[in-house]
Amino acid sequence: MDYVPALYATAWAALPPLIAIVLALVTKEVYSSLFLGVLTGAVIYAGADFDGIVNHILQDGLIASLSDAWNVGILIFLVVLGIIVALMNLSGGSKAFGGWALKRVKSRVAAELATVILGIIIFVDDYFNCLTVGSVMKPVTDEFRVSRAKLAYIIDATAAPVCIIAPVSSWAAAVSSFAGEGEGISLFIRCIPYNFYALFTLIMMFALIFMKFDYATMSKFEMNAVENGDLFTVEDANSKAADAAERGSDKGVVMDLVFPVLVLVVSCVLGMIYTGGFFGGTGFVEAFSASDASVGLSMGGLIALFIIIIYYLCRRTISFKDCMGCIPEGMQAMVPPILVLTLAWSLKAMTDSLGLADYVSGLVEGMQGAAVGIIPAALFLIACVLAFASGTSWGTFGILIPLGLAITESHPELATPIIAACMAGAVYGDHCSPISDTTIMASAGANCNHVSHVSTQLPYATTVAAVSAISYVIAGFTSSPVIPLIVGVVLLIGTLFFLRSSKGAYRINEAALTASEK
Repeated sequence: MDYVPALYATAWAALPPLIAIVLALVTKEVYSSLFLGVLTGAVIYAGADFDGIVNHILQDGLIASLSDAWNVGILIFLVVLGIIVALMNLSGGSKAFGGWALKRVKSRVAAELATVILGIIIFVDDYFNCLTVGSVMKPVTDEFRVSRAKLAYIIDATAAPVCIIAPVSSWAAAVSSFAGEGEGISLFIRCIPYNFYALFTLIMMFALIFMKFDYATMSKFEMNAVENGDLFTVEDANSKAADAAERGSDKGVVMDLVFPVLVLVVSCVLGMIYTGGFFGGTGFVEAFSASDASVGLSMGGLIALFIIIIYYLCRRTISFKDCMGCIPEGMQAMVPPILVLTLAWSLKAMTDSLGLADYVSGLVEGMQGAAVGIIPAALFLIACVLAFASGTSWGTFGILIPLGLAITESHPELATPIIAACMAGAVYGDHCSPISDTTIMASAGANCNHVSHVSTQLPYATTVAAVSAISYVIAGFTSSPVIPLIVGVVLLIGTLFFLRSSKGAYRINEAALTASEK
């Protein structure tokens, strides 16, 4: 019989991620915080058995995480992205695009808007979004003194929140896999108008840009960037080293960046639909729904890398020797996010072994006798907590969507808002949890200190989550998403106007910006 710890499926299962999150926010150091969370989970699991603790950390945590096929595929994709970014920087493509964009982007507002729009356009996958948008837009946002924390927030807010409302994305495929037979994409599409968190996140980004203000922790970072030219505020050796590595040739042209990005997008899409059986006769949407994002992205990335190297050699922009030199350079640039990802995956393994999912499932099942109208809001909040604590939205989908479908058997009129609430809450956790892989990728994409990104983004994401929870309460008593959407938008904009007038808000001072913006 498999070993079951004495504290399995109890509130103790939430302690490891809680310790990791609190320590990361307090110490502003993520590696030791994550490891202490892993260690705590192993101690709760094995008790006073020293050998059991060590084996659980190594065998069930680190080694299992690094030998998991899905995780390895993601790591390969990240390394390939790092190499491609190194090639684009060495060719001067990133610098050339930055110069081209600066001739057309004339204001700070326009720089932030361009970043948001690019993030929305790259909706296929959140990992690809995070690293590509950051690499392309850093020169532009840096010129207009947009802090790296604000850039990381924009990147993160156009990653998971956009993917969860894009029917052609790896996220649509994930949700479809948890739905009932024959539901798939149709259920995903029906949930889009009810995915309040994702929709309100996009509205909030545009509102903050046009209202020209920031609040909470972000205000300090933005004020320091605008008035003092310090884009980081919190010193980070990894971020500055990555920035230094991105200084490329002056001989590059815009196409040296545009072509690799287009090739990467097309290759990743083709890779994903290939794994879904598209070239075997399956329809495009069905193939995306059945795709394996890990295999598809790594396959597409490797094919793109080969084509991009051939392109640069034909252009004679980079020598073959320099192309090969970008391989270890790109891998080295990805070491910090890979380390954080490995520890985050290991932490998830600890919570899985302690039955965190079963504990939350029990809470959800115990709610079924509650007032029917508040079920969507309650599931949304539980999904928020579970995804934030575990750092995985897709894992949260797997736990709560089947439970939501079971609840809808007795309350079919609430089927769509209930499933949408599970999805939206999971996205909140993925969006702002410090142990979420997407959050980690957003920090890497912006070359931003990870804890700085988490601490500045959390108040923004939580503001949207609070408004979304109210909208889900309304959705539970109405048969249409229109009323909760209208109420939510009005409440969100009203809240932002209130925060803008508060004492701690920072309004962008145009006079403090560089003359180049004028």
